[in-house]
Amino acid sequence: MSAPGILWLTRDFRLTDAAALCAALADGPLLPVFFVDDLLMAQGSASRWRLEQALRAFDAVLRRRGGQGVCVLRGAPERMLPDLLRRTGARRVHQADWPAPQMRALQERVRRALGPEGLVLHAGHLVVHPRMVRTQQGGVYRVYTPFARALKAVGADRPGPAAPARFAMWQGGPEGEELRSLDLAPDMYRGRAVLARFALPAGAEAAQARLADFLAHAEGYGTERDRPDIEATSGLSDYLATGEIGPREIWATAMAAAEANPAQAAGIGKFLSEVIWREFAWHLLIDFPALPERAWRAEWEGFAWRAENPDHAVWCRGETGVALVDAGLREMRVTGRMHNRVRMVVASWLTKHALTDWRLGLRHFEDSLTDWDPAANAMNWQWVAGCGPDAAPYFRVFNPEKQAQQYDPKAAYRRRWLAGWMGAPGPEARAYLESVPPGWALRPLWQPVRGDAALAEGRARALEAYGRFRAAQDA
Repeated sequence: MSAPGILWLTRDFRLTDAAALCAALADGPLLPVFFVDDLLMAQGSASRWRLEQALRAFDAVLRRRGGQGVCVLRGAPERMLPDLLRRTGARRVHQADWPAPQMRALQERVRRALGPEGLVLHAGHLVVHPRMVRTQQGGVYRVYTPFARALKAVGADRPGPAAPARFAMWQGGPEGEELRSLDLAPDMYRGRAVLARFALPAGAEAAQARLADFLAHAEGYGTERDRPDIEATSGLSDYLATGEIGPREIWATAMAAAEANPAQAAGIGKFLSEVIWREFAWHLLIDFPALPERAWRAEWEGFAWRAENPDHAVWCRGETGVALVDAGLREMRVTGRMHNRVRMVVASWLTKHALTDWRLGLRHFEDSLTDWDPAANAMNWQWVAGCGPDAAPYFRVFNPEKQAQQYDPKAAYRRRWLAGWMGAPGPEARAYLESVPPGWALRPLWQPVRGDAALAEGRARALEAYGRFRAAQDA
């Protein structure tokens, strides 16, 4: 029996734009391996749960092709991969690169264990390689608009090759864990059953179908994407986070759709600007790996953020008494997602009205989002807090009531998520009450407890604190 081609799966559960998988197939019959290791289990529980769904869907695709599925191993890759190569006779390991700082550290440990040629990384998580989009001085772009111009001038990388219609699977072991009994999110308690009811279907086929449907109706995206009360966004964030679809495939498919249907072109163009925003975040994270832990603007490390406090506690539970804020937090608890406009309002309330450390909000999102993305999560929290690249001005404090009036004018979104507010609780609001862990003493019916005066007071307090800080910096 020839040696296998080993594919180390961490993301990129797909057969299209699949450079790593195709390279592994060139080495021999495919042996896809997935490790349950410390790095994986350090992720938030919701994203681990969603990653498991992607893994299960990909395993089913492989098995439908008549072969074995994914080999699930428990332990450290740097310890287990050398033994796997010795036992199978494989020469190397192929991995679709996920350029997060924690993965970079693991990749380095694996290289030391396997030797310099033992691990081969294949691009696929980004639209374009970071070295292709640099300033004239050779540095990373710090502002989105010139970054977007530069990326468009360079053009997106072509998608990688797709897997052949038929390919051989390795039959020689090792024995992995039974996927049927795998549980990557044992700490989700009751939330797992609720999340399963509201989650989007997993798998690359579902991702491609969702993209096609969105592109066929994208003409209103530019004007409607900020409305949480209607379905106007692509809904692709989960699939991008798990790699069930890649950004290069999205880009190529969207550009072809815009050319084929000019009526959709403006909406598709706006959609691609959001893909570039994600790209901007990743290029910054690669350049500044401490983005999730330290303020990108170093001077903001001296700002007197509040640590854990009662405002933070009620915010986590979706009981601030501010309708749009609580609706967003409850949506995230039930679905693992939150509308982007609402994310900004939710983050602004915590960091500005409550003057609470943005890192506390970042960690709550990290634990709660199925579409968790370390680069976008970190940059977006720093953007709202005012301490990040291309950040919102310190004096921009989102008014939740005005935002609700503008983007949820009939209160449909808020009614959906707030039990007993303006009507009987619907299934979404009831699901939130079902999902909370033991110890959360929630009111069964949501009630507003902060009016316009309290919001105005919070805004004034934030502006005063930010103003003092800025004055001290300028002194």
